[in-house]
Amino acid sequence: MDKFKNWMIESANIMFDDSKNDLRALPKSVRLQILIVLSFIWSTVFSLYVFSLTTFIWGWAGVVLAHIGLIIAVYITFKFFHKAEKEKKSVFETGNYNPAKIFIVFFLVFFIFIFTKGIEVLTKSNSYPIKYDGPEKSTLQRIKDFVK
Repeated sequence: MDKFKNWMIESANIMFDDSKNDLRALPKSVRLQILIVLSFIWSTVFSLYVFSLTTFIWGWAGVVLAHIGLIIAVYITFKFFHKAEKEKKSVFETGNYNPAKIFIVFFLVFFIFIFTKGIEVLTKSNSYPIKYDGPEKSTLQRIKDFVK
């Protein structure tokens, strides 16, 4: 069992290390495209195996979007860290407040606000002081009044 575990760890190190990976000679954008195509293929295989025919398209779309989102998020994260490692300058030192950075901060604050409001809605009771007994007329009566 230890041999298998060591083999898996070594395989993962080779696969995810840019200096040892078989795709290292390709440009990073091509590697990203290959990863997205592979995620598409494996998502399709997984969806065919797990989901029924009626839920296949929704399950497949969710799995594909999750894979693509994860791959792009990891790619962008590594790209930003690599760029930051080269530059070694803080945004506050350079004064580089571009609109994209401001939008990201605004989006994060907005997302946190919406998330907390969702939690608040889930924890509140939905009781109101005014009692509602429903409409005075039924739907058919309202339709008949409208048609007259």
